[in-house]
Amino acid sequence: MKTEEKLRQMGLELPEAPRPGGVYTPYRQVGDLIYVSGQTPTVNGVHQVVGTIGDDLTVEDGRRAARICALNVLSILKSSLGDLDRIKQFIQVIGYVRSAPGFGGQPMVINGASELFRELYGEAGLATRLAIGTNEIPGGAAVEILAVVQAD
Repeated sequence: MKTEEKLRQMGLELPEAPRPGGVYTPYRQVGDLIYVSGQTPTVNGVHQVVGTIGDDLTVEDGRRAARICALNVLSILKSSLGDLDRIKQFIQVIGYVRSAPGFGGQPMVINGASELFRELYGEAGLATRLAIGTNEIPGGAAVEILAVVQAD
């Protein structure tokens, strides 16, 4: 089954690929690796989940934010590859979680993205990963995710 069909069956759709919010490229391909710049939980340029996990947002809010970030990563990959089925495997996922002091559940938050990639790509969707807390993310976003994938 095609990846985009799986997304539809899950009740999800790819948002429009986010435009860069600064002086950078949304992705860079080097050989068969594609490096996707950090994506926040935006849809059509509007942040969907703003706030601090462990303060005014819950872990579940953070997981939802991470899932939106993952959809934006996929949207960027589709714009670069033309077809999400060209993705062979996820190599690395790095997630930043805007965290309240003392909050240590960053891995649970970033699971929102990792689980989506695994649902779509099976074992090839599991990547090496870093889930780190930070005090700020641009625009007040709760989460930011970047990824490296291998494509054919």
